[in-house]
Amino acid sequence: MRCLLGFLGAAAWVLCSSGLSAAQLDGKPVPIHRISAKHCKECHQDIYRQWKGSMHAQSTALSDPIHGAFYRMVVGDPTQEGVTKGGKYPVCLKCHAPNAARDGTTKLDAAPAYAEGVNCVACHTLGTYHGIQGPEGKMRLGIDTWTLSDTLLGPNGFFHEQGEAAQRLRVEYEESGDLNPHLGRDNQGKPYMSEEDVQDLDLPLAPNPEMKTAAACLGCHDRRNNPHGVSLCQTGDEYLEGGSRETCQSCHMPVAGGVVNHAMGGGHDLAMLRRAVKLNLHAQSQGNQLQVEVVLENLQPHNVPTGAPFRNAYLKLSALDASGKVLWTNFQVHPAKEDPQAFLVYTLLNDQDQPAPPPKATKPGMDTRLKPFERRTLSYHLPAEGVDSLRAELYYNLLWPALVKKLKHLPEALKQPKRMAWQELKL
Repeated sequence: MRCLLGFLGAAAWVLCSSGLSAAQLDGKPVPIHRISAKHCKECHQDIYRQWKGSMHAQSTALSDPIHGAFYRMVVGDPTQEGVTKGGKYPVCLKCHAPNAARDGTTKLDAAPAYAEGVNCVACHTLGTYHGIQGPEGKMRLGIDTWTLSDTLLGPNGFFHEQGEAAQRLRVEYEESGDLNPHLGRDNQGKPYMSEEDVQDLDLPLAPNPEMKTAAACLGCHDRRNNPHGVSLCQTGDEYLEGGSRETCQSCHMPVAGGVVNHAMGGGHDLAMLRRAVKLNLHAQSQGNQLQVEVVLENLQPHNVPTGAPFRNAYLKLSALDASGKVLWTNFQVHPAKEDPQAFLVYTLLNDQDQPAPPPKATKPGMDTRLKPFERRTLSYHLPAEGVDSLRAELYYNLLWPALVKKLKHLPEALKQPKRMAWQELKL
């Protein structure tokens, strides 16, 4: 049996390659899903920094203000044990706090690995994916969609510090005297990895090529129905409808410098938003009128917006004079009523056809979001007098306008629209 020894503060940890049924902290066996991401930081510093800034690291009701607001309204206090909804374990924890869900706890501050949400071990123990449809049509969600492993898994079966890079790290750590869990020395100064071990990196990590596929994501990002059977999040269905051969990882976890990016940007990531949609602006004079077309092309294999149903986007079209003064715009307050074609949204309704929050909706309403790879033209006619230029801007919101008003305590950055595409046209 080979074990890898490491230190983080006062805590020693050991990962043993005989199955990893448990790690050890301070000499005591600990289930692998209770290992904090901080124990991975020592070697995987760049990946740790990327993950630490990601929404996966902020996924719990302790860290995500939006999810936290809904969790507290629907379930209760995430720092209390035994909090349930209707006597049932909160299903949202199976995605938002998977390590806590493995232990059936609702006290998310009871262990670092719980509070970290989707941390390193949460993903790197995903084994065989079984899909969200369970026996007798019952929906599986989150960690219930996989057979979970007690061995750390990676897409290639070994750590990324390999070959020449591993040799360099070995020299650097030996010269500095610092202990590296994979390549350094034990506490007696004896190398615990031979030169041969460095070459083939016989480490406690097993291969799971499925981690390179959408299966690694769809357990949590496929579809989620509310108690009334109304689809809320449905990115998986959209992805399958789009028929793309692209994987989720190709956009959300691109490779840079030989290492997969673990920032996993999505709707909170402005750079990701700005890669999502292509916008083209065209105009033609027709007497004293301008015929304007704004062409939106979804470059994604899923809807835009996607994910949580309260995410939305809207187009703002403005006509300006030579000084930059706005002469005309497609709406004054909000396009929902003034220019519905410019509002990209998925609405939820109750039995009275009134807007309803996700937990209480009984049926879907209007869905004007861009479909996978859809190319949509929005047409306008406006007065041409004095118009020097046109400006088209596509804005993205994390929340419906009504939720922005209701959740006043949220940070302003989460309530403000983000400009994801724009173009100006000089006439």
